[in-house]
Amino acid sequence: MLILMMSLMTLTAEGDMQTQLLPVANDPVVSIRIWFKVGSMNDPAGKEGLANLTAALLSEGSTQKNGYAQILEKLYPLAAGYSCDASMEMTVFKGQAHVDAFEEYYPLFKEALLFPAFKQDDLDRLKSEALNYLENSLRYSSDEELGKAVLLQEMYKGTGYAHPIAGTIESLKSINLIDIKTFYQTWFTQENMVIGMAGGYKPEWVDVLKKDLKAMPSGKPAQAKAPVPAAYQGFPVTLIEKDTASTAISMGFPLDVLRGEKDWYALAIANSWLGEHRNSSSHLYNVIREKRGLNYGDYSYIEYYPNGGRRTKPPQNVGRHNQLFEIWIRPVPNEARHFALRAALREFDHLVDHGMTQEDFDLTRSFLKKYVLHYAPTSDERLAYQLDDRFYGLDHAHLETFRKMMDSLTLADVNAAIKKHWHKGNFRIAVITKDAASFKQALVENTPSPITYPTPKPQEILDEDKQIEVYPIPVKAEDVHIIPVNELFISTKR
Repeated sequence: MLILMMSLMTLTAEGDMQTQLLPVANDPVVSIRIWFKVGSMNDPAGKEGLANLTAALLSEGSTQKNGYAQILEKLYPLAAGYSCDASMEMTVFKGQAHVDAFEEYYPLFKEALLFPAFKQDDLDRLKSEALNYLENSLRYSSDEELGKAVLLQEMYKGTGYAHPIAGTIESLKSINLIDIKTFYQTWFTQENMVIGMAGGYKPEWVDVLKKDLKAMPSGKPAQAKAPVPAAYQGFPVTLIEKDTASTAISMGFPLDVLRGEKDWYALAIANSWLGEHRNSSSHLYNVIREKRGLNYGDYSYIEYYPNGGRRTKPPQNVGRHNQLFEIWIRPVPNEARHFALRAALREFDHLVDHGMTQEDFDLTRSFLKKYVLHYAPTSDERLAYQLDDRFYGLDHAHLETFRKMMDSLTLADVNAAIKKHWHKGNFRIAVITKDAASFKQALVENTPSPITYPTPKPQEILDEDKQIEVYPIPVKAEDVHIIPVNELFISTKR
């Protein structure tokens, strides 16, 4: 049924206004997603966070007709809402309401997008929230998300991908209402959006929406190309000094493969075997957590995967034209940090050197063919994937192609893709840890990292540990940088 609904999707264009529709479904919920071709990579220099703050004002600010508190009061009895989410290259204004409440809900949705008030008190409130996120939440509440942010900052330094989507502390303080209004007028235009609707909507509602959205600003802004990260060799390491009892590790490298390409689906099989997100049968999870009990989970990715701690399936509408391969080691005790890093790199290197086995390939391919059916169980999520298909310029639905590829790809295809796109000895590494200086010394000197356990382990594990604890990671002293946590995200200049 999922694939049937994907293939029945309709696409229309009225002038430059693009419309993406799923067939009317027996669904009590109506979903709208309006994708604007803009994101944090389009933030002007010195105004990082402007895309995100503009999106926040649209969804969490007053309209010309209602204050934000009034809007919340009106939405509550409808059990409905709307939001606007900015990522690096996409911003999506979306809303959902029960079909019986839609006609009462729609004016609120429309007013938020077409007639924002852009009030100073709303801006002050949302700036304060964004600053609190950078100064406190991102730095101190989740070392896992912090590690990922630092990895992106270092990998894409000097480009529009480097700064957090929320911006930097200095840039947020400089953003004013004129900046917000100018950004809205430039990027939130009829010619720069794709309208999507799904669920149990009435066909005439599409016509009303398209007619109303002609009140949006007009203009076709020039689209910037996705940034290309600077080349590097070896293992550049960024250590964030923080008083913490556990160590979070994120590491990766740029990946020049996008969904829709044959090699992407081949790497999806390899990646699923190595570290499928939230999959307790994946290899890294088994080696680091199941056998050794060092942490909660260990995963790998072939696409940008924000907020992994809150997700069980891949996110939608966070598309990027430059992707990365990433290994995420959820926090381990500080005394196990070097061992865990070695264990993950050793397993990756072994996969690159030897490829997958036929048995692992067959099991993983069979698993993925079924698992992908769970990626988009709702009309709203199917609509989101259709918008992503447009973002990547795909002629065929990604999820449908995914399942078909599971039938046509061979073990040779997968192992060839691994050899072509995954390379040993070339990781950027971000580590959130205590006593970073001693870890730097251990890395640079390749000090053995023996490990002990609170409970007995099988001899085969102990024997393997002897190999892991001396596994070489050639880190140069000049490639290791230590940054105090309170110095992060102040500005793009560091």
